[in-house]
Amino acid sequence: MSQRILVINPNSLQAVTDHISLAMEKLRLADGPAIDCICLPGGPPGIESQAHIESVVQPLRDLIIERTPDTDAFIIACYSDPGLAAAREATKQPVFGIAESGMLVALTRGERFGVISILATSIGRHVRYVRALGLFERFAGDRAIGLGVAELSDEDKVLARMIETGKTLRDTDGADVLVMGCGGMARYRDRLQDAVGIPVVEPTQAAVTLALGAVRLGQY
Repeated sequence: MSQRILVINPNSLQAVTDHISLAMEKLRLADGPAIDCICLPGGPPGIESQAHIESVVQPLRDLIIERTPDTDAFIIACYSDPGLAAAREATKQPVFGIAESGMLVALTRGERFGVISILATSIGRHVRYVRALGLFERFAGDRAIGLGVAELSDEDKVLARMIETGKTLRDTDGADVLVMGCGGMARYRDRLQDAVGIPVVEPTQAAVTLALGAVRLGQY
């Protein structure tokens, strides 16, 4: 029986989902699980507020319950990890949030991690989550590029701001590894890492890598 990892983008922007899917290509192995990437039907155009997060929790849970019979692991591809606890209660399959996964993988690459967010309004939520996970002592900081999810298609502008922000996290805040704080940033990882000269973790890739191990080892 074929195995499947389902990556769910909780917003409704197909372009973001397409870029996430493209970032999964290196993880699509000939003998490995299929990696499917989908939008959440009816989701907001971006997850940019607490209201957006709360609005997708129940639909995410319902979708995961519906897809449990044909899925071996789930990824919630939003850096706020909306509905992660509810999803884990709803299925016997492993569920990975990209924020939790990205931060945990970053700790294997450096001593202190910094997060590049899209909007300043996201930073408070992210910092609360870092504290809840018990990772604050290894946290260098979180800085925003000041662009919303829908604006991430302007590649030159986005990359320039990400490089500037990454260098500030490195030089001012003391980060020696960076985490990209939005699933829509996936296509910039290699160029950002080359520019800042320290490891950069793309959190959806991190989550899918963890899911691949769980599925191949039967850890569910």
